[in-house]
Amino acid sequence: PFSKFKHELISLLVKEGYLNSCEKISVDGKDVISISLKYVDEAPAIRELKRVSKPSLRKFSSASDLEQVKSGLGLYVLSTSKGLMSDKEAKSKNIGGEIICEVF
Repeated sequence: PFSKFKHELISLLVKEGYLNSCEKISVDGKDVISISLKYVDEAPAIRELKRVSKPSLRKFSSASDLEQVKSGLGLYVLSTSKGLMSDKEAKSKNIGGEIICEVF
């Protein structure tokens, strides 16, 4: 099912180059998100997607405390006061937030 949060998260992954595209479509009168996966040399661009912050245990980080994911090859997705953004964007804007997931 479609939600603003899911659409924003997937749009960020498209912007960061992990997915080809996404669009909102209607199936049987319900809105859903259609995703086009990205492959590099026949291997998926996303090798690992791990949820970090959970409802039972939320993880927060300031911009200065954010560490690199997989030696800089991956990224964290953060929920900030300015919306969802990658760890690199959050560091450049000096904004911390809740770490939603890790993408590699």
